Amino acid sequence: MKLPRLRTILLAPLVLFVLFYLLGVMANLLDDRQVEPLSSARPGSIDEIAVFGASGTAGDGILKAALADPTVDTIHVVTRRATPRIEAGVASSKVIMTKHLDYLDYSALQDQLRDVQAVYWALGASSRNVDDETYSIIHVNFPVQFVKEWLRVSRRSNISFHYLSSSDISEDSSMYWAREKVRAEKELFALAEGTKLDVIAYRPDYIGPTEEDAHLGQELLYWFFAPVRAAVRAQQIGETMLEVTVRGDEFKNGDKLETASILRYSAAYRYRQ
Repeated sequence: MKLPRLRTILLAPLVLFVLFYLLGVMANLLDDRQVEPLSSARPGSIDEIAVFGASGTAGDGILKAALADPTVDTIHVVTRRATPRIEAGVASSKVIMTKHLDYLDYSALQDQLRDVQAVYWALGASSRNVDDETYSIIHVNFPVQFVKEWLRVSRRSNISFHYLSSSDISEDSSMYWAREKVRAEKELFALAEGTKLDVIAYRPDYIGPTEEDAHLGQELLYWFFAPVRAAVRAQQIGETMLEVTVRGDEFKNGDKLETASILRYSAAYRYRQ
């Protein structure tokens, strides 16, 4: 018995989607590429880092990873507001929290920035919540101004800036936010060119909150995208940033890490812990 034409038209896209999804799952299962773990003797301590955006979903996971890392001595958290995790870090004496409001002026942070080894930047806002001009200020002007100031005052011989960007971005995109993310990357890379600074961009797909903070909808989204390597936990981004910091000589200014690479470096980080 033939299916009615309308039902066939409605079912065809669903069947194709399921087939492509299953193909993606199979490709993921068959992909056994790994990052060669570092020997336990090689990594040194990460004495001072700074985290921007720790009150957000991604930044909270980055901070969680840094707090759990025994080789990290001091974490400077620059934030507009405190969170339970930030406060717990302050109580442990591992976090130095600075409330900061003007992200176009970092003069008040100069003393803190001088000896910071790496900066993990997760400051941002959804394009759904702000207009285009504000989005550009937050995602381009804020980090660009910071890097200019940091380069001016840093006393370290080598420093790294880890910029949380996004997947599916291009200069030709029809979406304003996607074009601005690319512009931010390019301006940051250009600022670092020929200096002691390396800028690394991270381009994850869906970012799932830490497991203890995720609500049901977020967990469902994470577990839908994870089998096809289109999702990472926020903590995994932090683990990857820590691993990339330790492996500094393996990376160069302008490198970009997609979701699959983030997962591999996170796994390498966990292997040596």
